[in-house]
Amino acid sequence: MSENSTPHGSQDSFVARGGVWVVIQFVLMVALLLAAPMSDESIPIADVTKAIAVLMLLIGAWFGIRGVRDLGQQRTALPKPLPGGQLVTTGVYALVRHPLYASLIWLGFGWALMFGSGLALVIALLQLIFLDLKARREERWLRDHFADYPDYAARVKRFLPCVY
Repeated sequence: MSENSTPHGSQDSFVARGGVWVVIQFVLMVALLLAAPMSDESIPIADVTKAIAVLMLLIGAWFGIRGVRDLGQQRTALPKPLPGGQLVTTGVYALVRHPLYASLIWLGFGWALMFGSGLALVIALLQLIFLDLKARREERWLRDHFADYPDYAARVKRFLPCVY
């Protein structure tokens, strides 16, 4: 067996690089997208609720667009860092360590509020918990891969600038 292989395949396999996390994330995202417009309004949709939902959607879009742009060539669909990759700590990554996950969280709650869907809010909460767990796992890989990651993590919050 080569040093780059395990009994279950290459260390660079889909599963070894965090593919199961991606599959679960995709299922949650689809469930949230479908649940909101398909469920009855269980949250009153006042104008202020719609305004908050739009603001959350805009914040989520901003985090997502900036996260993709600032990550550039270091971006991968899988949470384990690319071999030979570089740690990105500038742009939106100077505000939060996981802007793409923050984007999904803001978008999820905004989407649920837009439709007044209690079911979608529950799924958005499950997505938040899941993304926090995924980020924690990813951060272990990042610590192993980048010597300066612990210093970066001590300076920059995970999802919400100056808060969490």
